[in-house]
Amino acid sequence: MASKFGLAGGIPERRVRPIWDAIDSRQFKNALKHSTSLLSKYPNSPYALALKALILEKMGKSDEALSICLNAKELLSENDSVLMDDLTLSTLQIVFQRLDHLDLATSCYEYACGKFPNNLELMMGLFNCYVREYSFVKQQQTAIKMYKLVGEERFLLWAVCSIQLQVLCGNGGEKLLVLAEGLLKKHVASHSLHEPEALIVYVSILEQQAKYGDALEILSGKLGSLLMIEVDKLRIQGRLLARSGDYAAGASIYQKILELCPDDWECFLHYLGCLLEDDSCWSSDVDSGPIFTQQFVNCKVAHLAEEVFDFRITNALSFLEKLKADANSKFIRCPYLASLEIERRKHLYGKENHDEIMGALMQYFHKFGHLACFTSDVEMFLQVLTPDKKMDFLEKLIESINTKTTELTKVLGQSTTIFKMRELIGDVYKLPVFELEHSAIKMVETYCETLPLSKDLDPQESMHGEELLSMVCNVLVQLFCCTRHLGYLMEAIMVLEFGLTIRQYVWQYKILLVHLYSHLGVISLACEWYKSLDVKNIMLETMTHHILPQLAISPLWVDLSNLLKDYLRFMDDHFRESADLSFLAYRHRNYSKVIEFVQFKERLQRSNHYLLAKVEKSILQLKQKADNIEEEEGVLEDLNHGIHCVELTNEIGSKTLTFNEDLHSRPWWTPTPEKNYLLGPFEGISYCPKENLIKEREVNIRRVVERKSLLPRLVYLSIQSTPSIKKSVGVNGSASETKISKEFKFLLERYVEMLGSSFRDAIELVKGVSSGLKSAEGFGSDIIDWMNFAVFLNAWNLNSHELSQPDGGGLWQALDALLEKHILEKTRSIGSLVCSPSDSFSSLVQLITEPLAWHLLVIQSHVRFCLPSGKKKKKGGLAEQSTPLLSNAARDSIHSLCGMVEEVANWIREQISRPEDEIVDATLSSFRRNEHDEGPGKVFQILERLLSQIDKDELGDRICQALKSWNPVDVSRKIAIGNSMVLSEFLCICESKMKSLRALKQQIAQA
Repeated sequence: MASKFGLAGGIPERRVRPIWDAIDSRQFKNALKHSTSLLSKYPNSPYALALKALILEKMGKSDEALSICLNAKELLSENDSVLMDDLTLSTLQIVFQRLDHLDLATSCYEYACGKFPNNLELMMGLFNCYVREYSFVKQQQTAIKMYKLVGEERFLLWAVCSIQLQVLCGNGGEKLLVLAEGLLKKHVASHSLHEPEALIVYVSILEQQAKYGDALEILSGKLGSLLMIEVDKLRIQGRLLARSGDYAAGASIYQKILELCPDDWECFLHYLGCLLEDDSCWSSDVDSGPIFTQQFVNCKVAHLAEEVFDFRITNALSFLEKLKADANSKFIRCPYLASLEIERRKHLYGKENHDEIMGALMQYFHKFGHLACFTSDVEMFLQVLTPDKKMDFLEKLIESINTKTTELTKVLGQSTTIFKMRELIGDVYKLPVFELEHSAIKMVETYCETLPLSKDLDPQESMHGEELLSMVCNVLVQLFCCTRHLGYLMEAIMVLEFGLTIRQYVWQYKILLVHLYSHLGVISLACEWYKSLDVKNIMLETMTHHILPQLAISPLWVDLSNLLKDYLRFMDDHFRESADLSFLAYRHRNYSKVIEFVQFKERLQRSNHYLLAKVEKSILQLKQKADNIEEEEGVLEDLNHGIHCVELTNEIGSKTLTFNEDLHSRPWWTPTPEKNYLLGPFEGISYCPKENLIKEREVNIRRVVERKSLLPRLVYLSIQSTPSIKKSVGVNGSASETKISKEFKFLLERYVEMLGSSFRDAIELVKGVSSGLKSAEGFGSDIIDWMNFAVFLNAWNLNSHELSQPDGGGLWQALDALLEKHILEKTRSIGSLVCSPSDSFSSLVQLITEPLAWHLLVIQSHVRFCLPSGKKKKKGGLAEQSTPLLSNAARDSIHSLCGMVEEVANWIREQISRPEDEIVDATLSSFRRNEHDEGPGKVFQILERLLSQIDKDELGDRICQALKSWNPVDVSRKIAIGNSMVLSEFLCICESKMKSLRALKQQIAQA
């Protein structure tokens, strides 16, 4: 921190050093003591003030820190005798940034640069401020000034990079690229270029303008020598030649690269693209697309004459044979995959070459069939085979295994691959129940028999054949879908828990357990296994989808709050600090990374998951305080009365959302968070093309986020609407109340539009279902959203009275009937939670915590208005007559809600009071059978046999100890405890609502 003169911000460095040492060691109280002492000696030093502000900010005293920073800023701008150096300004910048006042830091630097226009250090600080603000135009202008001042190449490249950002991420037109090219060309003429990154930037500027010839000329000239790695230079040349349409030269370049790097799959695709004059490889991808979709290779082959096509394919095959001969390594897969790709292209061209494709597949299996990646490698090539050919291929695989070989691990790998191929092709899922059971038994027997192969492995190393248990689980879930026998799901859980006892690091098992426990309603155990995955950093964006949707509709509000807080904190911290990475890339002259960091940040900002999490956080806060209207109004005030969420909805309409979830890590039965085949009806779905599901999801997710975004504002308007009840009897409403009514109706119309209905049809549907004239099936799967609409519709009607009936209170009574019907039906249909899927329980939780909770708030608001404490009512008049009528409606509603919640609470208490041993026995009996009995349990019997035949010498100490520690009773007991925990949390929610309802009853009785 000290300058070369031994001063820091105009203060001797020896006086400042103890403060920084205390800050670095997080001894903030000690640092504050030193800082106060320093200020007593230098009361007018902006640097001393900035240091104190930094300490206070780190101690959480934001307001004091901001006040001191503003004092320092004022001293800098008003006192010309005060030292204005980069150290002082950068310290102020740190504090202002942490306090979300970047504009103040920027204004400090702008003032300093205006006062000292030739100070390079200050100008770099100003550039840094603009980087943090993503002000690309001002970055460019500042960088140009620095370049003119000292003529350094790096500042010119900062300016050029800022121009690129304006074009790629801002509103700048492509004409700006001409300016960037001109700046570079002028600099090259006078100074040349001296950095490899400078050359790459120059080439990218030309490439963005489609000036491929100019870019190739530069690469071939003296500047090309800046790229020291030959392969990197060749890759750029190949891409430029291909994009310019010179496919022959491009193919020649890519051929050279493959000779140097024979395992470069992407390079081979480019080589083949040039050979077949196909530019699909270089078409620009849509930035908002999912990042985990299967990258099938798009291609165009029909435009070539048959003779030309055959000749070029023959050349490619000859080249591949040479590569295979030269690349004498058992680990290089590209040449063999390339043979498959060539056969695929031939098939797409119209050649009948199924036998050649199968031959290439078999060659690849003999070479790499024991590897875990085999299935994903060949998945794309199986698509071109007919179902019969796929079955023929599967039979050939089974026949080809050499069980006599001494390489047991290779045989195990090939056997595992065959099981995976059966799963991929869909053969397993077409089998009858007894054959499915036989397949699961065969896989678990293979796993048990090959356990000795892993006895010497480190616990963190993957065991041989551990994928088999995941596939066993998939088959057992398939058996559940076919038979609806819950025992198969319990057996699948036991298999996975068994696998994790032997090796606790298998993330695939944990994810499967998260989804199985979630489906069974034991969300507390699902949370435990999710936490054990240790998801952090960017994985919070790609992996949270495994648990967030289930938690959002569960009573575990603390876990949901922690999950949302961790995720949003990571995202917000990244957005706040990503500019630091950009400036670091500038300083280290890695300009391609600058653009990458900015584009990555923009992608995350448009994440559908991020938008949904922000809305879910707001809704959760409303749910947590919904039993007390005063506390709810405090939450709404923090949320700007829901306006922020509505603004978020408006933003969504102008954004292209991004989908960053790793959907490939999800089980087959729930390929997206919105789809679960276990809920039925099951139609034999097994291998599902996830790309189709993703497209379907992208259409629907926007509406879901928009609909949820309206909830906070609708809750606020519901509370605000009831004070105008008196206007129904002839008193004209005020302008503000009319405005509330209009906004309320507008938002309700938007809400039902996103449910696929018009406002009028939605009203008729709600009235029809509540009266029994229409079926609740009209609500579809969006029953909670429709119930929310009914609550908000009633609240709006209390203000507008557009739907009032002659006898009054008609819509209110209809709402009470609707809530009572659905809540009591759900409660009575669930029975025992352990033996029921979680969808009914989750729906019940949502009914209590959303529509009933919002309705309770409306009642509280109504009672507060009708019975204002300490306020006398006016005698006579229409307003006095309205109060008893509406209070009766509220009294009836309170009585109705009390009955509903009491019945739900009694059901929960009944479930919790069940003996733990009874639940354990029910769980175990669901899959424990005699050897010859039908149904689940056959896989579990194999595991029990393994436990009874433990051989320490054969399995090793670690595996033996793990097997001895595993007990299915413990797993069943864990399920019982987890189930009780979830119910207890739900009971607390119900009791809180009962307490609020009783308080309202008492308040009305005393009025």
